[in-house]
Amino acid sequence: MAFWRLFLATLQFLTRIPVRERWCDGIELKAYSRGIVCFPLVGLVIGLLTALVWLILLPHVGVLVAAIAVVITHIMLTGGLHLDGLADSFDGLFSVRSRERILEIMRDSRIGTNGALALIVDILLRTALIYQISADGLPVLTFLIVTPVVGRGMMAVMMYRQAYARESGMGNLFIGKISERGFYITLLLMAVLTLIIGGISTLPALLITLICVLGLRRFIARRIGGQTGDTLGAACELSELIFLVFLLWR
Repeated sequence: MAFWRLFLATLQFLTRIPVRERWCDGIELKAYSRGIVCFPLVGLVIGLLTALVWLILLPHVGVLVAAIAVVITHIMLTGGLHLDGLADSFDGLFSVRSRERILEIMRDSRIGTNGALALIVDILLRTALIYQISADGLPVLTFLIVTPVVGRGMMAVMMYRQAYARESGMGNLFIGKISERGFYITLLLMAVLTLIIGGISTLPALLITLICVLGLRRFIARRIGGQTGDTLGAACELSELIFLVFLLWR
């Protein structure tokens, strides 16, 4: 029952899916770091719901509109949480400013040119990739299910043994707080779900995505001395795009 409550608390934290408060009773904020093992499972829920939208709409509206609807559904399910992190991260990290100024820019609720471009490219590329996966005759439903699993599993890579770059913030619940055991269980669960659902053919894309996220972690840590909630969101979005790109790679 404790794990079930932890899963629901994590689902509530990462998505806009309605979760009653009483279902999460007993889960304190300091315990949220233990919920890292639930991240791939939350991704699985998101993936199943977006796949359901694809399955329902495709026969009636065609591939392009169904792909757009899937992307919109993904945004609605997460409340744009990770997209916000992507925009803030691009505004700050590519501003060629000092560490302190980068963190100020990332905290600013206003969006800049870099952030706006990142959002546009992310949404257009995600839609195009889903469309192309269908055009190539690949299993769209399968890939829609496993991609959010990969995105949320890779967030553990950004958290493990990393410093929190700010003095306070929601990212501080996880960054540098997850245990070694929790980290490896999360990666294992992500890999098992991906390979069982997507098949062994997804392994190269999964490994390449992991390498890219490790590189991203190093780049960000050198720029701002650690990670923030925004960089976690950016990593989730980027890892999903990288994974989809290499699923199509020939």
